[in-house]
Amino acid sequence: MRAEIVAVGTELLLGQNLDTNTAHIAERLAANGIDCTHQVCVGDNLARIADTFRLALARSDAVICTGGLGPTQDDITREAMAEVAGVPLERNPEAVALVEAVFAARGRHMSPSNLRQGDVPKGATIIPPRLGTAPGLIVPVGEQVIYAMPGVPEEMAEMLERVVLSDLRRRSGDHAVIASRVIRTWGLGESALAELVTPRFDALEHAGPSAPTIAFLASGMEGIKIRLTVKAGDAATALAALDAEEAQLRTLLGPLVFGTDEETMEQAIGKLLLGRSLHLALAESFTGGLIAARLVGVAGASQYFCGGIVAYDSAIKHRLLGVPAGPVVSAEAAITMADGICSLLGAEVGLATTGVAGPDPQDGEVPGTCFAAIALPDRPTEAVALRLSGTRQRIREIGTISALDALRRRLLDATP
Repeated sequence: MRAEIVAVGTELLLGQNLDTNTAHIAERLAANGIDCTHQVCVGDNLARIADTFRLALARSDAVICTGGLGPTQDDITREAMAEVAGVPLERNPEAVALVEAVFAARGRHMSPSNLRQGDVPKGATIIPPRLGTAPGLIVPVGEQVIYAMPGVPEEMAEMLERVVLSDLRRRSGDHAVIASRVIRTWGLGESALAELVTPRFDALEHAGPSAPTIAFLASGMEGIKIRLTVKAGDAATALAALDAEEAQLRTLLGPLVFGTDEETMEQAIGKLLLGRSLHLALAESFTGGLIAARLVGVAGASQYFCGGIVAYDSAIKHRLLGVPAGPVVSAEAAITMADGICSLLGAEVGLATTGVAGPDPQDGEVPGTCFAAIALPDRPTEAVALRLSGTRQRIREIGTISALDALRRRLLDATP
């Protein structure tokens, strides 16, 4: 069973509304073992909607449409479905009664324009609305089918779960599941990462259709994600296949991997600190509190994060953190800051950042010259040089996650 998703609405093309429906439907199709091969957005134009449906039916078994079922003149999904199915559009008494019942239950007067929501392509099955006024439709087109649901996300999601997915499963006769997992990495670009993963690509190419597939997702400030996808007869089998492939990738990538799915760098660090009963303190300069903001975004961070100082003015570095007079953009200054914040806040672990975000040089160093230092118990404090590029904001943001990654790697090295 191959399905295509069509989102109808000129407001989506103009960027006035965000299309969250397509993502939700795609996720639920995957969970129900239905392959989604294409996703399309089309404006409120009868000819273009009809052409979109025809193209979708030429390459898919089922089309799942959202939007264009309202009572106004630009709601023309019903007309387009009737045209593609080659049937007339009829005012259906059952559909009209459903719309009237919604208004009656809410104690509201129904405008005559709402009667348009009772127009149904001949031969269609009506999906009664439970949250809104617009009935959904199931329109057969030969051996294929078009499902139409409202564009309001809550109404669509309810109708999808209650009717559409079960009907798709019945039509497909295939009760497989499609499961995915995202492996999150930091430290290498996409091409270099792909070279490391080449052995798995080669092995999976010859492993048959039930083997997982690998795809790379560049995610900007959050690094490179590797998505694993597998189709299996049941959820347990799919999960086992994902577990096995993740283990293979972790062997190849080592500490480049910091988490899976929605796990963030700061969550990974929190687990490491909690696992060793360690507490972290920050001394931030060019990152200006961005590291602290990410850490406290994790619920329960107070169990391992003491606090920090934004030592932006050099005088603060000298007076509070013990940095000697002189240049402050150096590995030595970062090391002193990390040690100083541990002493000041009574933490076992210290992370310090100093550098030049730009646009002007500082201490004879060009913008993008940055240092992160990590202090750990019973280990010498070390600094990592970060050579960053881009705008001032980009340098600060990349520096933030790079410093966190440096801390994560040092904690891994220090784990017994």
